[in-house]
Amino acid sequence: MATDFKKLYTELFQKYYSGLLFYATRLVGEDDADDIVQDVFVDLWKRREQLEIGDQVQALLYRSVYTRAINLLKHQAIVESYSAAEEELNNRRMEYYQPDNTEIMHRMENRELRKEIFIAINELPEKCREVFKLSYLHNMKNKDIADVLNVSLRTVEAHMYKALKFLRERLGYLLRLLIIILLDT
Repeated sequence: MATDFKKLYTELFQKYYSGLLFYATRLVGEDDADDIVQDVFVDLWKRREQLEIGDQVQALLYRSVYTRAINLLKHQAIVESYSAAEEELNNRRMEYYQPDNTEIMHRMENRELRKEIFIAINELPEKCREVFKLSYLHNMKNKDIADVLNVSLRTVEAHMYKALKFLRERLGYLLRLLIIILLDT
């Protein structure tokens, strides 16, 4: 029986291969057509024990080519859709983080700048830090700070002088930005 199937298989291949290839080419193009037809014949060979080949063999072969072509086209559509979605996501990401996008860059710079400023403020001695925060973060006047802390106006001014001197040295060129940012918050 094995030799009978080999002979039948060879006859089917010779009889239908070129027609199936033409049909597959019309469905998926030249690049994938040959693979599809070869896969159909490989599958036919693998299923030789379960198949009874009769008059319907031509319909079976064409239906197999058609099914494989449809599956390939569906797979390609999914891959292309995924690639298009991935490309769109990457384009949006690149646009969002583009250095010329000043709003995004300002936010990122402000976040880093604020972090650096608050680290420097927290390095101030305790009383200086308290006076500085009340003045710049809570917009209190020196006289009001003196009343709240129960110290003299001169003491508040001394702490402010000391705090600003320390921050000027610590932050250097960022001092002007410090005042702008603190006033904006």
